Amino acid sequence: MKTIGLIGGMSWESTAHYYRVINQETAARLGGLHSAPLIVHSVDFAPVAELQAKGEWEAAGNQLATIARALQDAGAEVIGLATNTMHIVADQITAAIEIPFVHIADPTSDALLADGFETVGLLGTRFTMEMPFYHDRLAQRGLASIIPEVDRTNLNGIIYEELCRGIVREESRRIYVTAIERLAARGAEAVILGCTEITMLIDDSVSPLPVYDTTDLHAKALVNAALV
Repeated sequence: MKTIGLIGGMSWESTAHYYRVINQETAARLGGLHSAPLIVHSVDFAPVAELQAKGEWEAAGNQLATIARALQDAGAEVIGLATNTMHIVADQITAAIEIPFVHIADPTSDALLADGFETVGLLGTRFTMEMPFYHDRLAQRGLASIIPEVDRTNLNGIIYEELCRGIVREESRRIYVTAIERLAARGAEAVILGCTEITMLIDDSVSPLPVYDTTDLHAKALVNAALV
């Protein structure tokens, strides 16, 4: 099995989910006491979040590209970025390395297309919902994506002020469920949890639409890439 390099810490809460799923999937695939050869670089999220807020994406991309290169130099043979939003700078990362980079939107698209969906709701940070990088990646695969018309600021705040800090509130879960209901009314057939923390709040047991959890799908895709 190839060594996985994981750029995490954005937030550490979701990176912990990645670590668990990667190792659970490895054990399921290989059996016995197998676990994943894994190198994690967990960043301090506060400076990254400041760069996000200022729109300084090139600076953030340079930082993550340097980390990716260091992971490659340390022996990683496949790279994953454990956050949806920072895939805004995926091109900077891939330009800095010679090893495969598994884009978070690709296994998500694969799963949606395999299940026959064409129009999906996209939830995430304001950056993921409103900037074109994620929509464009989905559109390249033939998927139309729609985002909430209202409450985007509130949904974004729940991610940064609560989920990234390990706070899970029932009131916030209801806000997300309402957002999904509204997406369904506008034609969404399924919903992408396009922030790696939303899985802490929403799953198929509470969602009015089928849920596609990018954290779970991406982690499993990294294992698959490491086993090829």
